[in-house]
Amino acid sequence: MINDAHTHFIPKEISDQTSFYKGVWADKEKLFSYLEQNKIEKALLTYPSTDAHLQLGQKKVCQIYNKAQEELIQENPKIVAAGLLNLEPIEQIPEQIKSLSERGFKALNLSSSYQGRFLVKELVPLFRAAQDYQLPIFVHPQTINPIGFERVKDPLLMPVLEYGFDSSMFMGLLMTEEILQEFKVDFIFSSLGGIIPFLKNRLDRVYKMLKQRQIVKDLGDSPSNILKKVYVDTSGATLENIKMALDFFGPEHILWGSDYPVNPSVTKNLEKLDKLGELKNKIVYQNFKQLFKL
Repeated sequence: MINDAHTHFIPKEISDQTSFYKGVWADKEKLFSYLEQNKIEKALLTYPSTDAHLQLGQKKVCQIYNKAQEELIQENPKIVAAGLLNLEPIEQIPEQIKSLSERGFKALNLSSSYQGRFLVKELVPLFRAAQDYQLPIFVHPQTINPIGFERVKDPLLMPVLEYGFDSSMFMGLLMTEEILQEFKVDFIFSSLGGIIPFLKNRLDRVYKMLKQRQIVKDLGDSPSNILKKVYVDTSGATLENIKMALDFFGPEHILWGSDYPVNPSVTKNLEKLDKLGELKNKIVYQNFKQLFKL
């Protein structure tokens, strides 16, 4: 049995207005075929943050995207949809989340940053409503103007480094701004949470040193313990990196994700997890099922 925590489908009306997410990204039949051929029981559809809003406006993008996902929920029982939110004005976010919950959405989409800014305290109404309606928040790296983009515009370094750093910085801010400590919200970060799993010892060591010198506030626990509350998906990661994420986040908080259509080869992706023994079933099936109460 397989549950996929990271898949994409971009409605054609949005796809046509993007510079990258065309073709297979908007092919519903290929998505359904992918799910069927690979015997995937449930798949979480997520939004990768596109540039379509530059042409359509964010409100219109949300309307089109959520309507398309709602239709997919009704058409295919394998689909678990994450709703897209218009963040302006922020005061209206709770009502949007209420509507998405009533329409059958099981999670919320959130980009790691917006228009070159990290929004954390500003999104408290979002976090509170997500808590009230018990909807996990899937955090996808910002693909438009991620951290460092103003200095380096490179087609390889941007998706490899800048996306990862953008996600990692946002996760760190959720900790330092005490969102993770205050709210009972399940955050799911794609791609193992960026570079965070590689920094466990350094995070704890530097925090301890700075706290002793009264340079940082008391977070209530070590960074590595606080960040264990976060879920991450694998997104085609190597076994070595998945092991680091297991050590950091724990076996209950790792979700298998294909990042379809980016990594469509499920068989090869899953074979490497055989070496994890019984943990494999947790990662590819049980953790997702428990998180979404399926």
